[in-house]
Amino acid sequence: MKPQIQFRLRITRGNDIAVGPGKIDLLEAIARNGSITAAAREMGMSYRRAWLLVDTMNRCFRGLVVEAEAGGRRGGGTRLTPLGVEVVGRYRRIEKLAAAAGANELRALLRHMAR
Repeated sequence: MKPQIQFRLRITRGNDIAVGPGKIDLLEAIARNGSITAAAREMGMSYRRAWLLVDTMNRCFRGLVVEAEAGGRRGGGTRLTPLGVEVVGRYRRIEKLAAAAGANELRALLRHMAR
């Protein structure tokens, strides 16, 4: 089995996890689907769980990261705000920077892994 490397950055605010890998995945699913319901379904979680995660993020940041869109012919939906898009982009860039910065150390560590 080939080892996998994962950086698991979490930013907390008090007892709340403001942002972490699962919340970023949820934000990306909301952006793709335009709906918390569809994003939750895609990720295999309940709507309530997804809504609670979004609510926590919205409370932890100075502005909303996700907001409801007004109805129309299709009945509205949910979208990332510009702040939400920025949060996702910065988080993913941090992951890439961390992987690049630690590449030599990771290679050395992987040499000690069982094959």
